[in-house]
Amino acid sequence: MSPHPHKAPVGQNSGSHWLDWLNRALPSVAAVALAAGTTLAPPAAAQGAPPTPSVTVAAPLARSVTQWDEHTGRIEPSARVEIRPRVSGQVTEVHFQDGALVRSGDLLFTLDQRPFRIAVDSARAEVARNEARLTLAEQQVQRYAPLVAQRFAPESEMDTRRSSLREAQAGLGAARAALHQAELDLEFSEIRAPRPGRVSDRRVDAGNLVQQGTTLLTTLVALDPVYVSFDASEAQYLRYARAANGGFRPKGDAAGAEAGAQVQLRLLDETEFSHPGRLNFVDSTFDTRSGTIRGRAVVANPDLLLTPGSFARLRLLVGDAQALMVPDTAVVADQSGRMVMVVAPDGTVAPRTVQLGALVDGLRVVRSGLAVEDQVIIGGLHRARPGSRVTAEQGRIGTGPLASGSPASGPLASNQ
Repeated sequence: MSPHPHKAPVGQNSGSHWLDWLNRALPSVAAVALAAGTTLAPPAAAQGAPPTPSVTVAAPLARSVTQWDEHTGRIEPSARVEIRPRVSGQVTEVHFQDGALVRSGDLLFTLDQRPFRIAVDSARAEVARNEARLTLAEQQVQRYAPLVAQRFAPESEMDTRRSSLREAQAGLGAARAALHQAELDLEFSEIRAPRPGRVSDRRVDAGNLVQQGTTLLTTLVALDPVYVSFDASEAQYLRYARAANGGFRPKGDAAGAEAGAQVQLRLLDETEFSHPGRLNFVDSTFDTRSGTIRGRAVVANPDLLLTPGSFARLRLLVGDAQALMVPDTAVVADQSGRMVMVVAPDGTVAPRTVQLGALVDGLRVVRSGLAVEDQVIIGGLHRARPGSRVTAEQGRIGTGPLASGSPASGPLASNQ
Protein backbone atom coordinates (compact mmCIF):
# COMPACT_ATOMS: atom_id res chain seq x y z
CA MET A 1 0.00 0.00 0.00
CA SER A 2 1.01 3.49 -0.61
CA PRO A 3 1.91 5.57 2.36
CA HIS A 4 -0.40 8.31 1.00
CA PRO A 5 -3.57 6.68 -0.31
CA HIS A 6 -5.49 10.02 -0.98
CA LYS A 7 -2.73 11.83 -2.93
CA ALA A 8 -2.75 11.45 -6.74
CA PRO A 9 0.43 10.97 -8.77
CA VAL A 10 2.31 14.04 -9.96
CA GLY A 11 1.56 13.62 -13.70
CA GLN A 12 -2.10 13.00 -13.14
CA ASN A 13 -2.54 16.05 -10.95
CA SER A 14 -0.84 18.38 -13.52
CA GLY A 15 -3.15 17.27 -16.32
CA SER A 16 -6.22 17.94 -14.22
CA HIS A 17 -5.12 21.51 -13.44
CA TRP A 18 -4.45 22.22 -17.17
CA LEU A 19 -7.95 21.07 -18.13
CA ASP A 20 -9.54 23.22 -15.45
CA TRP A 21 -7.67 26.34 -16.69
CA LEU A 22 -8.58 25.66 -20.33
CA ASN A 23 -12.27 25.27 -19.50
CA ARG A 24 -12.28 28.56 -17.69
CA ALA A 25 -10.35 30.46 -20.45
CA LEU A 26 -12.23 29.25 -23.56
CA PRO A 27 -15.47 31.21 -22.94
CA SER A 28 -13.53 34.45 -22.59
CA VAL A 29 -11.49 33.94 -25.81
CA ALA A 30 -14.62 33.05 -27.77
CA ALA A 31 -16.41 36.11 -26.47
CA VAL A 32 -13.53 38.41 -27.42
CA ALA A 33 -13.29 36.83 -30.90
CA LEU A 34 -17.03 37.14 -31.41
CA ALA A 35 -17.02 40.78 -30.30
CA ALA A 36 -14.10 41.59 -32.60
CA GLY A 37 -15.74 39.85 -35.57
CA THR A 38 -18.96 41.74 -35.07
CA THR A 39 -17.15 45.10 -35.03
CA LEU A 40 -14.64 44.61 -37.91
CA ALA A 41 -16.70 42.60 -40.43
CA PRO A 42 -20.14 44.07 -40.92
CA PRO A 43 -22.51 42.20 -43.24
CA ALA A 44 -22.06 42.70 -46.95
CA ALA A 45 -25.53 44.13 -47.21
CA ALA A 46 -24.44 47.08 -45.09
CA GLN A 47 -21.75 48.11 -47.66
CA GLY A 48 -23.02 50.65 -50.28
CA ALA A 49 -22.15 50.53 -54.08
CA PRO A 50 -19.38 53.00 -55.31
CA PRO A 51 -20.81 56.38 -56.43
CA THR A 52 -21.22 57.12 -60.14
CA PRO A 53 -18.49 59.51 -61.38
CA SER A 54 -19.59 63.05 -62.18
CA VAL A 55 -18.78 64.83 -65.44
CA THR A 56 -19.69 68.18 -66.99
CA VAL A 57 -21.51 68.10 -70.33
CA ALA A 58 -22.70 70.74 -72.80
CA ALA A 59 -24.15 70.91 -76.27
CA PRO A 60 -21.64 71.96 -78.97
CA LEU A 61 -21.57 75.67 -79.69
CA ALA A 62 -23.17 76.47 -83.08
CA ARG A 63 -22.02 79.71 -84.69
CA SER A 64 -20.91 81.18 -87.99
CA VAL A 65 -17.14 81.08 -88.34
CA THR A 66 -14.63 82.00 -90.99
CA GLN A 67 -13.24 78.67 -92.04
CA TRP A 68 -9.62 78.17 -93.03
CA ASP A 69 -7.95 75.01 -94.28
CA GLU A 70 -4.35 74.40 -93.32
CA HIS A 71 -1.75 72.91 -95.63
CA THR A 72 1.98 72.34 -95.58
CA GLY A 73 3.54 74.66 -98.13
CA ARG A 74 6.98 74.96 -99.66
CA ILE A 75 8.38 78.42 -100.31
CA GLU A 76 9.68 78.98 -103.84
CA PRO A 77 11.21 81.99 -105.58
CA SER A 78 8.91 83.95 -107.84
CA ALA A 79 11.60 83.76 -110.54
CA ARG A 80 14.71 81.65 -111.00
CA VAL A 81 17.40 82.57 -113.55
CA GLU A 82 20.46 80.58 -114.56
CA ILE A 83 23.21 83.03 -115.51
CA ARG A 84 25.06 81.74 -118.57
CA PRO A 85 27.38 83.68 -120.94
CA ARG A 86 26.01 84.81 -124.29
CA VAL A 87 29.50 84.85 -125.82
CA SER A 88 32.51 82.61 -125.33
CA GLY A 89 35.65 83.93 -123.69
CA GLN A 90 37.86 84.05 -120.64
CA VAL A 91 36.58 85.39 -117.31
CA THR A 92 38.72 88.30 -116.22
CA GLU A 93 36.82 89.53 -113.16
CA VAL A 94 33.98 88.58 -110.79
CA HIS A 95 32.13 91.58 -109.40
CA PHE A 96 29.83 90.17 -106.68
CA GLN A 97 30.04 88.45 -103.32
CA ASP A 98 28.55 84.99 -103.08
CA GLY A 99 24.94 85.15 -101.89
CA ALA A 100 24.68 88.93 -102.31
CA LEU A 101 21.56 90.89 -103.16
CA VAL A 102 21.79 92.51 -106.58
CA ARG A 103 19.72 94.99 -108.55
CA SER A 104 18.72 94.75 -112.15
CA GLY A 105 21.73 95.63 -114.35
CA ASP A 106 24.41 95.08 -111.70
CA LEU A 107 27.68 93.81 -113.20
CA LEU A 108 28.41 90.18 -112.23
CA PHE A 109 31.19 88.93 -114.53
CA THR A 110 33.54 90.47 -117.10
CA LEU A 111 35.07 88.49 -119.95
CA ASP A 112 38.23 89.40 -121.82
CA GLN A 113 37.01 92.24 -124.05
CA ARG A 114 40.02 92.61 -126.37
CA PRO A 115 38.80 90.17 -129.07
CA PHE A 116 35.40 91.85 -129.07
CA ARG A 117 36.87 95.34 -129.43
CA ILE A 118 38.93 94.14 -132.40
CA ALA A 119 35.77 92.72 -133.96
CA VAL A 120 34.03 96.08 -133.48
CA ASP A 121 36.91 97.96 -135.13
CA SER A 122 36.89 95.53 -138.06
CA ALA A 123 33.14 95.92 -138.49
CA ARG A 124 33.45 99.71 -138.46
CA ALA A 125 36.11 99.55 -141.18
CA GLU A 126 33.84 97.36 -143.27
CA VAL A 127 31.06 99.88 -142.87
CA ALA A 128 33.36 102.67 -144.04
CA ARG A 129 34.41 100.68 -147.11
CA ASN A 130 30.82 99.97 -148.05
CA GLU A 131 29.93 103.61 -147.55
CA ALA A 132 32.69 104.51 -150.08
CA ARG A 133 31.36 101.97 -152.56
CA LEU A 134 27.88 103.37 -152.17
CA THR A 135 29.14 106.90 -152.78
CA LEU A 136 30.92 105.84 -155.98
CA ALA A 137 27.86 103.97 -157.20
CA GLU A 138 25.65 106.99 -156.59
CA GLN A 139 28.07 109.29 -158.49
CA GLN A 140 28.20 106.94 -161.48
CA VAL A 141 24.43 106.80 -161.70
CA GLN A 142 24.22 110.56 -161.55
CA ARG A 143 26.93 110.87 -164.23
CA TYR A 144 25.36 108.40 -166.65
CA ALA A 145 21.78 109.61 -166.27
CA PRO A 146 22.10 112.70 -168.64
CA LEU A 147 24.18 110.73 -171.14
CA VAL A 148 21.50 108.10 -171.45
CA ALA A 149 18.82 110.78 -171.66
CA GLN A 150 20.68 112.38 -174.64
CA ARG A 151 21.34 108.94 -176.15
CA PHE A 152 25.08 109.30 -175.80
CA ALA A 153 25.22 106.11 -173.69
CA PRO A 154 23.24 102.88 -173.99
CA GLU A 155 20.44 101.98 -171.61
CA SER A 156 22.24 98.75 -170.66
CA GLU A 157 25.11 100.74 -169.19
CA MET A 158 22.64 102.65 -167.05
CA ASP A 159 21.12 99.40 -165.82
CA THR A 160 24.58 98.18 -164.80
CA ARG A 161 25.24 101.38 -162.84
CA ARG A 162 21.91 101.14 -161.05
CA SER A 163 22.58 97.49 -160.14
CA SER A 164 25.95 98.47 -158.71
CA LEU A 165 24.21 101.15 -156.64
CA ARG A 166 21.76 98.67 -155.15
CA GLU A 167 24.59 96.24 -154.38
CA ALA A 168 26.49 99.00 -152.62
CA GLN A 169 23.39 99.86 -150.57
CA ALA A 170 22.91 96.22 -149.58
CA GLY A 171 26.58 95.85 -148.73
CA LEU A 172 26.43 98.89 -146.47
CA GLY A 173 23.38 97.49 -144.69
CA ALA A 174 25.16 94.16 -144.08
CA ALA A 175 28.26 95.92 -142.82
CA ARG A 176 26.22 98.00 -140.40
CA ALA A 177 24.44 94.85 -139.14
CA ALA A 178 27.81 93.19 -138.59
CA LEU A 179 28.92 96.26 -136.65
CA HIS A 180 25.82 96.06 -134.44
CA GLN A 181 26.52 92.37 -133.79
CA ALA A 182 30.13 93.09 -132.87
CA GLU A 183 29.04 95.88 -130.52
CA LEU A 184 26.44 93.53 -129.00
CA ASP A 185 29.08 90.84 -128.43
CA LEU A 186 31.25 93.45 -126.74
CA GLU A 187 28.30 94.35 -124.51
CA PHE A 188 27.66 90.67 -123.74
CA SER A 189 31.23 90.36 -122.49
CA GLU A 190 29.91 92.17 -119.40
CA ILE A 191 27.45 89.77 -117.77
CA ARG A 192 24.84 91.68 -115.75
CA ALA A 193 21.92 90.74 -113.50
CA PRO A 194 18.74 90.49 -115.60
CA ARG A 195 16.48 91.29 -112.61
CA PRO A 196 16.73 92.07 -108.90
CA GLY A 197 17.22 89.20 -106.49
CA ARG A 198 19.80 87.19 -104.62
CA VAL A 199 22.65 85.42 -106.41
CA SER A 200 24.05 82.07 -105.41
CA ASP A 201 27.76 81.32 -105.21
CA ARG A 202 29.99 81.68 -108.27
CA ARG A 203 30.52 78.54 -110.31
CA VAL A 204 33.61 79.84 -112.14
CA ASP A 205 36.47 82.05 -111.08
CA ALA A 206 38.56 84.57 -113.00
CA GLY A 207 40.80 82.87 -115.54
CA ASN A 208 38.33 80.19 -116.62
CA LEU A 209 37.20 79.85 -120.20
CA VAL A 210 33.40 79.81 -120.59
CA GLN A 211 31.34 78.59 -123.50
CA GLN A 212 28.51 80.58 -125.01
CA GLY A 213 25.12 79.39 -123.69
CA THR A 214 26.64 76.35 -121.95
CA THR A 215 28.70 77.25 -118.89
CA LEU A 216 26.67 77.95 -115.76
CA LEU A 217 28.13 80.99 -114.00
CA THR A 218 25.67 81.35 -111.08
CA THR A 219 21.96 81.41 -110.36
CA LEU A 220 19.69 84.27 -109.32
CA VAL A 221 16.33 84.02 -107.52
CA ALA A 222 13.70 86.71 -107.04
CA LEU A 223 12.68 86.95 -103.37
CA ASP A 224 10.01 89.65 -103.26
CA PRO A 225 7.41 88.36 -103.67
CA VAL A 226 7.78 84.61 -103.20
CA TYR A 227 5.57 81.69 -104.19
CA VAL A 228 4.19 79.12 -101.75
CA SER A 229 3.13 75.81 -103.32
CA PHE A 230 0.85 73.27 -101.65
CA ASP A 231 -1.20 70.20 -102.56
CA ALA A 232 -4.96 69.89 -101.98
CA SER A 233 -6.99 66.69 -102.13
CA GLU A 234 -9.85 66.23 -104.55
CA ALA A 235 -12.43 66.61 -101.77
CA GLN A 236 -10.80 69.85 -100.60
CA TYR A 237 -10.63 71.23 -104.13
CA LEU A 238 -14.34 70.52 -104.73
CA ARG A 239 -15.25 72.17 -101.45
CA TYR A 240 -13.18 75.25 -102.32
CA ALA A 241 -14.64 75.51 -105.80
CA ARG A 242 -18.24 75.19 -104.59
CA ALA A 243 -17.74 77.67 -101.77
CA ALA A 244 -16.31 80.20 -104.23
CA ASN A 245 -19.10 79.64 -106.80
CA GLY A 246 -16.61 78.94 -109.55
CA GLY A 247 -14.34 81.84 -108.60
CA PHE A 248 -11.73 79.75 -106.86
CA ARG A 249 -9.27 79.78 -109.75
CA PRO A 250 -7.51 83.11 -110.29
CA LYS A 251 -8.24 84.77 -113.61
CA GLY A 252 -6.15 87.03 -115.82
CA ASP A 253 -2.44 87.71 -115.67
CA ALA A 254 -0.24 88.42 -112.66
CA ALA A 255 -1.93 91.78 -112.20
CA GLY A 256 -5.27 90.00 -111.79
CA ALA A 257 -3.98 87.60 -109.13
CA GLU A 258 -5.67 89.75 -106.47
CA ALA A 259 -8.91 87.99 -107.38
CA GLY A 260 -7.59 84.71 -105.91
CA ALA A 261 -8.55 83.34 -102.51
CA GLN A 262 -6.86 84.78 -99.43
CA VAL A 263 -4.05 82.85 -97.78
CA GLN A 264 -1.99 83.36 -94.65
CA LEU A 265 1.45 81.95 -93.91
CA ARG A 266 3.15 80.92 -90.68
CA LEU A 267 6.77 79.89 -90.39
CA LEU A 268 7.78 76.93 -88.26
CA ASP A 269 8.97 79.10 -85.35
CA GLU A 270 5.93 81.41 -85.40
CA THR A 271 2.64 81.07 -83.56
CA GLU A 272 0.56 83.45 -85.69
CA PHE A 273 -0.26 83.49 -89.40
CA SER A 274 1.36 86.86 -89.97
CA HIS A 275 2.20 86.75 -93.70
CA PRO A 276 -0.84 87.47 -95.93
CA GLY A 277 -1.04 86.58 -99.58
CA ARG A 278 -3.29 85.55 -102.45
CA LEU A 279 -3.84 82.39 -104.43
CA ASN A 280 -2.52 83.04 -107.94
CA PHE A 281 -2.40 79.62 -109.59
CA VAL A 282 -4.20 76.26 -109.52
CA ASP A 283 -2.89 73.45 -111.69
CA SER A 284 -4.94 72.25 -114.66
CA THR A 285 -5.06 68.55 -113.69
CA PHE A 286 -4.85 66.27 -110.66
CA ASP A 287 -1.74 64.23 -110.07
CA THR A 288 -2.78 60.68 -110.97
CA ARG A 289 -0.34 59.15 -108.47
CA SER A 290 -1.27 61.15 -105.36
CA GLY A 291 -4.80 62.27 -106.27
CA THR A 292 -3.94 65.87 -105.34
CA ILE A 293 -3.90 69.12 -107.24
CA ARG A 294 -1.18 71.75 -106.88
CA GLY A 295 -1.96 75.28 -105.84
CA ARG A 296 0.32 78.29 -105.55
CA ALA A 297 0.04 81.50 -103.59
CA VAL A 298 2.03 84.70 -103.91
CA VAL A 299 3.18 86.31 -100.65
CA ALA A 300 4.97 89.62 -100.20
CA ASN A 301 8.46 89.32 -98.71
CA PRO A 302 9.81 92.84 -98.13
CA ASP A 303 12.18 91.79 -95.33
CA LEU A 304 13.36 88.72 -97.30
CA LEU A 305 12.65 86.46 -94.32
CA LEU A 306 10.83 83.88 -96.44
CA THR A 307 13.58 81.73 -97.91
CA PRO A 308 13.00 79.49 -100.93
CA GLY A 309 13.17 75.79 -100.16
CA SER A 310 11.86 76.06 -96.60
CA PHE A 311 8.53 74.75 -95.34
CA ALA A 312 5.71 76.72 -93.76
CA ARG A 313 2.11 76.27 -92.66
CA LEU A 314 -0.34 77.84 -95.08
CA ARG A 315 -4.02 78.32 -94.43
CA LEU A 316 -6.50 79.00 -97.18
CA LEU A 317 -9.73 80.94 -96.68
CA VAL A 318 -12.73 78.71 -97.43
CA GLY A 319 -15.48 81.15 -96.41
CA ASP A 320 -18.03 81.80 -93.69
CA ALA A 321 -20.21 78.85 -92.67
CA GLN A 322 -22.19 77.51 -89.74
CA ALA A 323 -20.08 75.17 -87.63
CA LEU A 324 -20.23 73.20 -84.40
CA MET A 325 -17.44 73.96 -81.94
CA VAL A 326 -16.13 72.25 -78.82
CA PRO A 327 -13.22 72.98 -76.50
CA ASP A 328 -9.95 71.57 -77.76
CA THR A 329 -9.56 69.83 -74.39
CA ALA A 330 -12.70 67.78 -75.10
CA VAL A 331 -11.03 66.05 -78.04
CA VAL A 332 -9.19 62.78 -77.48
CA ALA A 333 -7.12 60.75 -79.91
CA ASP A 334 -6.53 57.08 -80.56
CA GLN A 335 -5.19 55.01 -83.42
CA SER A 336 -8.37 55.48 -85.45
CA GLY A 337 -8.36 59.26 -85.27
CA ARG A 338 -9.94 62.04 -83.21
CA MET A 339 -13.07 61.64 -81.10
CA VAL A 340 -15.18 63.25 -78.39
CA MET A 341 -17.11 61.60 -75.59
CA VAL A 342 -20.87 62.15 -75.37
CA VAL A 343 -23.35 61.14 -72.68
CA ALA A 344 -26.57 59.41 -73.75
CA PRO A 345 -29.91 60.15 -71.99
CA ASP A 346 -29.44 57.04 -69.82
CA GLY A 347 -26.07 58.30 -68.59
CA THR A 348 -23.95 55.98 -70.75
CA VAL A 349 -20.69 57.32 -72.21
CA ALA A 350 -20.25 56.82 -75.96
CA PRO A 351 -17.36 57.88 -78.24
CA ARG A 352 -18.00 59.86 -81.45
CA THR A 353 -15.39 59.92 -84.20
CA VAL A 354 -15.16 63.45 -85.60
CA GLN A 355 -13.38 65.37 -88.33
CA LEU A 356 -11.84 68.55 -87.00
CA GLY A 357 -11.22 71.95 -88.49
CA ALA A 358 -9.25 74.97 -87.38
CA LEU A 359 -8.96 76.43 -83.89
CA VAL A 360 -11.17 79.56 -83.66
CA ASP A 361 -11.25 81.68 -80.50
CA GLY A 362 -9.87 78.75 -78.53
CA LEU A 363 -12.58 76.35 -79.75
CA ARG A 364 -12.08 73.52 -82.20
CA VAL A 365 -14.34 73.39 -85.26
CA VAL A 366 -15.99 69.99 -85.76
CA ARG A 367 -16.76 69.42 -89.43
CA SER A 368 -18.56 66.08 -89.12
CA GLY A 369 -19.45 63.36 -86.65
CA LEU A 370 -21.33 65.48 -84.12
CA ALA A 371 -24.94 66.69 -83.85
CA VAL A 372 -26.14 69.91 -82.29
CA GLU A 373 -28.16 68.03 -79.65
CA ASP A 374 -25.27 65.83 -78.46
CA GLN A 375 -24.11 66.28 -74.89
CA VAL A 376 -20.32 66.47 -75.09
CA ILE A 377 -18.20 65.85 -72.01
CA ILE A 378 -16.27 69.06 -71.40
CA GLY A 379 -15.22 68.46 -67.78
CA GLY A 380 -14.04 65.38 -65.91
CA LEU A 381 -13.11 63.63 -69.12
CA HIS A 382 -10.56 61.44 -67.30
CA ARG A 383 -13.39 59.89 -65.26
CA ALA A 384 -15.39 58.80 -68.31
CA ARG A 385 -14.94 55.43 -70.00
CA PRO A 386 -16.82 54.27 -73.10
CA GLY A 387 -19.77 52.14 -72.04
CA SER A 388 -19.69 53.24 -68.38
CA ARG A 389 -22.35 55.29 -66.61
CA VAL A 390 -21.75 58.77 -65.30
CA THR A 391 -23.66 61.54 -63.59
CA ALA A 392 -23.95 64.45 -66.01
CA GLU A 393 -23.87 68.02 -64.73
CA GLN A 394 -24.91 70.66 -67.22
CA GLY A 395 -22.31 73.23 -68.24
CA ARG A 396 -21.81 75.49 -71.22
CA ILE A 397 -19.19 76.16 -73.85
CA GLY A 398 -17.88 79.71 -73.87
CA THR A 399 -15.85 81.61 -76.43
CA GLY A 400 -12.52 80.80 -74.85
CA PRO A 401 -10.09 77.94 -74.93
CA LEU A 402 -11.93 76.12 -72.11
CA ALA A 403 -15.53 75.29 -71.25
CA SER A 404 -17.58 76.49 -68.32
CA GLY A 405 -18.89 74.11 -65.69
CA SER A 406 -21.83 76.35 -64.85
CA PRO A 407 -23.44 79.31 -66.58
CA ALA A 408 -22.47 81.62 -63.74
CA SER A 409 -18.79 80.80 -63.69
CA GLY A 410 -17.79 82.56 -66.91
CA PRO A 411 -15.86 81.21 -69.85
CA LEU A 412 -13.43 79.11 -67.84
CA ALA A 413 -13.63 75.34 -67.79
CA SER A 414 -14.19 72.78 -65.09
CA ASN A 415 -12.15 69.86 -66.31
CA GLN A 416 -11.21 68.36 -62.99
